[in-house]
Amino acid sequence: VVDQSGSMADSVIHAAVTAAIFSSLPSMRTHLVVFDTEVVDLSGYTGDPVEVLMRVQLGGGTNIAKALRYAEQLLQNPRRSIVVLVSDFEEGGPEGAFLRTAASLVEAGVTVLCLGALDSSGRAHYNERIGRSLAEVGAQVAVMTPDQLASWVAEVIG
Repeated sequence: VVDQSGSMADSVIHAAVTAAIFSSLPSMRTHLVVFDTEVVDLSGYTGDPVEVLMRVQLGGGTNIAKALRYAEQLLQNPRRSIVVLVSDFEEGGPEGAFLRTAASLVEAGVTVLCLGALDSSGRAHYNERIGRSLAEVGAQVAVMTPDQLASWVAEVIG
Protein backbone atom coordinates (compact mmCIF):
# COMPACT_ATOMS: atom_id res chain seq x y z
CA VAL A 1 0.00 0.00 0.00
CA VAL A 2 1.98 2.96 -1.33
CA ASP A 3 1.20 6.58 -0.58
CA GLN A 4 1.23 8.61 -3.80
CA SER A 5 -0.09 11.85 -2.31
CA GLY A 6 1.48 15.21 -3.01
CA SER A 7 3.55 15.11 0.20
CA MET A 8 5.27 11.95 -1.06
CA ALA A 9 6.70 13.54 -4.22
CA ASP A 10 10.26 13.48 -2.86
CA SER A 11 9.84 9.84 -1.77
CA VAL A 12 8.60 8.25 -4.97
CA ILE A 13 11.88 6.49 -5.80
CA HIS A 14 12.18 5.05 -2.29
CA ALA A 15 8.57 3.92 -2.39
CA ALA A 16 9.00 2.33 -5.83
CA VAL A 17 12.11 0.39 -4.83
CA THR A 18 10.44 -0.79 -1.63
CA ALA A 19 7.36 -1.94 -3.56
CA ALA A 20 9.60 -3.78 -6.03
CA ILE A 21 11.33 -5.65 -3.22
CA PHE A 22 8.08 -6.88 -1.72
CA SER A 23 6.45 -7.73 -5.04
CA SER A 24 9.40 -9.89 -6.06
CA LEU A 25 9.30 -12.16 -3.02
CA PRO A 26 8.85 -15.76 -4.17
CA SER A 27 5.87 -17.88 -3.14
CA MET A 28 3.80 -14.90 -2.08
CA ARG A 29 0.68 -13.52 -3.68
CA THR A 30 1.26 -9.79 -3.88
CA HIS A 31 -1.10 -6.89 -4.40
CA LEU A 32 0.10 -3.40 -5.24
CA VAL A 33 -2.19 -0.60 -4.12
CA VAL A 34 -1.43 3.10 -4.50
CA PHE A 35 -3.46 5.90 -3.00
CA ASP A 36 -3.96 9.55 -2.34
CA THR A 37 -7.61 10.35 -1.51
CA GLU A 38 -8.53 7.60 -3.97
CA VAL A 39 -7.29 4.01 -4.06
CA VAL A 40 -5.95 2.40 -7.23
CA ASP A 41 -5.26 -1.34 -7.33
CA LEU A 42 -2.27 -2.03 -9.56
CA SER A 43 -1.94 -5.69 -8.63
CA GLY A 44 -1.93 -6.68 -12.28
CA TYR A 45 1.32 -4.77 -12.70
CA THR A 46 3.39 -6.18 -9.84
CA GLY A 47 5.94 -7.53 -12.30
CA ASP A 48 7.50 -4.08 -12.55
CA PRO A 49 6.24 -1.87 -9.70
CA VAL A 50 9.09 0.60 -10.18
CA GLU A 51 7.86 1.35 -13.68
CA VAL A 52 4.27 1.55 -12.47
CA LEU A 53 5.00 3.85 -9.55
CA MET A 54 7.21 6.11 -11.60
CA ARG A 55 4.36 6.57 -14.09
CA VAL A 56 1.40 6.76 -11.69
CA GLN A 57 1.67 9.86 -9.60
CA LEU A 58 -1.71 10.55 -8.11
CA GLY A 59 -0.89 13.63 -6.00
CA GLY A 60 -3.34 15.62 -3.94
CA GLY A 61 -4.49 14.69 -0.44
CA THR A 62 -4.15 11.54 1.61
CA ASN A 63 -6.61 8.98 2.96
CA ILE A 64 -4.55 6.21 4.55
CA ALA A 65 -7.55 4.73 6.38
CA LYS A 66 -9.36 4.20 3.07
CA ALA A 67 -6.31 2.53 1.54
CA LEU A 68 -5.87 0.19 4.52
CA ARG A 69 -9.56 -0.73 4.47
CA TYR A 70 -9.17 -1.60 0.78
CA ALA A 71 -6.11 -3.73 1.54
CA GLU A 72 -8.06 -5.47 4.31
CA GLN A 73 -10.63 -6.60 1.72
CA LEU A 74 -7.89 -8.32 -0.28
CA LEU A 75 -6.80 -10.56 2.59
CA GLN A 76 -7.83 -14.20 2.45
CA ASN A 77 -6.08 -15.40 5.60
CA PRO A 78 -5.26 -12.50 7.95
CA ARG A 79 -2.95 -14.55 10.19
CA ARG A 80 -0.79 -15.39 7.17
CA SER A 81 -0.89 -11.92 5.67
CA ILE A 82 1.42 -8.95 5.69
CA VAL A 83 0.25 -5.45 4.88
CA VAL A 84 3.08 -3.08 4.06
CA LEU A 85 2.33 0.64 4.18
CA VAL A 86 4.90 2.99 2.64
CA SER A 87 3.98 6.53 3.62
CA ASP A 88 5.00 9.73 5.34
CA PHE A 89 1.98 9.09 7.63
CA GLU A 90 0.53 12.53 6.89
CA GLU A 91 -3.14 11.55 7.02
CA GLY A 92 -5.57 13.95 5.38
CA GLY A 93 -8.61 12.47 7.08
CA PRO A 94 -9.25 11.85 10.76
CA GLU A 95 -6.18 10.28 12.35
CA GLY A 96 -8.38 8.20 14.63
CA ALA A 97 -9.91 6.36 11.66
CA PHE A 98 -6.47 5.58 10.25
CA LEU A 99 -5.17 4.30 13.59
CA ARG A 100 -8.34 2.27 14.27
CA THR A 101 -8.01 0.62 10.86
CA ALA A 102 -4.36 -0.26 11.54
CA ALA A 103 -5.31 -1.59 14.99
CA SER A 104 -8.11 -3.68 13.46
CA LEU A 105 -5.66 -5.30 11.06
CA VAL A 106 -3.25 -6.10 13.89
CA GLU A 107 -6.08 -7.49 16.04
CA ALA A 108 -7.11 -9.76 13.14
CA GLY A 109 -3.60 -11.24 13.14
CA VAL A 110 -2.20 -9.35 10.16
CA THR A 111 1.47 -8.38 10.33
CA VAL A 112 1.37 -4.65 9.63
CA LEU A 113 4.66 -3.15 8.49
CA CYS A 114 4.72 0.64 8.28
CA LEU A 115 7.69 2.10 6.46
CA GLY A 116 8.20 5.80 6.92
CA ALA A 117 9.20 7.71 3.82
CA LEU A 118 12.68 8.84 2.91
CA ASP A 119 13.23 11.96 0.86
CA SER A 120 15.24 11.95 -2.36
CA SER A 121 18.46 12.33 -0.31
CA GLY A 122 17.68 9.30 1.86
CA ARG A 123 16.71 11.31 4.96
CA ALA A 124 13.68 10.36 7.04
CA HIS A 125 10.60 12.30 5.97
CA TYR A 126 7.55 11.21 7.97
CA ASN A 127 5.24 12.17 10.83
CA GLU A 128 7.03 10.73 13.86
CA ARG A 129 4.05 11.24 16.19
CA ILE A 130 1.83 9.12 13.94
CA GLY A 131 4.64 6.58 13.60
CA ARG A 132 4.70 6.20 17.40
CA SER A 133 0.89 5.90 17.46
CA LEU A 134 1.06 3.12 14.86
CA ALA A 135 3.60 1.28 17.00
CA GLU A 136 1.32 1.68 20.02
CA VAL A 137 -1.51 -0.14 18.19
CA GLY A 138 0.84 -3.02 17.33
CA ALA A 139 2.16 -2.17 13.88
CA GLN A 140 5.86 -2.57 13.19
CA VAL A 141 7.23 0.84 12.25
CA ALA A 142 10.61 1.61 10.73
CA VAL A 143 12.39 4.03 8.47
CA MET A 144 15.24 2.60 6.44
CA THR A 145 16.84 2.38 3.07
CA PRO A 146 15.90 -0.59 0.87
CA ASP A 147 19.24 -2.32 1.52
CA GLN A 148 18.28 -2.67 5.21
CA LEU A 149 14.77 -3.88 4.45
CA ALA A 150 15.32 -7.64 4.08
CA SER A 151 17.03 -7.98 7.46
CA TRP A 152 14.31 -5.99 9.20
CA VAL A 153 11.48 -7.95 7.59
CA ALA A 154 13.16 -11.27 8.48
CA GLU A 155 13.50 -10.11 12.07
CA VAL A 156 9.89 -8.96 12.32
CA ILE A 157 8.22 -11.99 10.72
CA GLY A 158 10.85 -14.55 11.77
